[in-house]
Amino acid sequence: MKRRALIIGATGGIGQALIEGLRDWEVTALSRSGDGLDICDEASVRSAAEALTGPFDLIINATGALVIDGIGPERLLSEITPEGFAAQFALNATGPALLIKHFSGMLSTDRRAVFVTLSARVGSITDNRLGGWYAYRAAKAAQNQIVRSAAVELARKNPAAILVALHPGTVATDLTRAYLGRHRSVTADEAASDILNVIKGLTPAQSGGFFDQHGKVIPW
Repeated sequence: MKRRALIIGATGGIGQALIEGLRDWEVTALSRSGDGLDICDEASVRSAAEALTGPFDLIINATGALVIDGIGPERLLSEITPEGFAAQFALNATGPALLIKHFSGMLSTDRRAVFVTLSARVGSITDNRLGGWYAYRAAKAAQNQIVRSAAVELARKNPAAILVALHPGTVATDLTRAYLGRHRSVTADEAASDILNVIKGLTPAQSGGFFDQHGKVIPW
């Protein structure tokens, strides 16, 4: 029997590359453009979950954005806006929380199963040495805390399940290219390959963790 995977955010660059990398799996794909899934709207998330039949051996949330409605990351305190913060938290923190709420119960219970939500290294408080990017950093840090808390609860219900936050590396896209700076970037295909390699090595003891694209722990 083929292993089953669910990719949320399937039409994005990483989402499409993940689907290609899971060609030997039975893959279900969800996206806003293809299925009308709005992860910021709980009714939409609930409806999408109720339309599916589990269980899944792997669920990956590949949604997220650095630039939302034309608003990019702030460089200075003076650039902070309530609208920018609200948009970042809705998409990069509350959205993943809703996905975990409605989809984590669809993970396989009789064998190893993994739920990955893509986060970002800039969400690490310890690793923040440059400042700036207030809303995006804060939203990703919030997502990491959500993963940590949810993993504790999930372990009580499904000890074989693994829930982690994963930094995919600096992935070059049209929206992020202007913000790459001197950071080495990778293609979506490279990022997907790294993500899937990390997933292969995860154990239940690592559930609730925050890892980079090479499987190394990122400090909170």
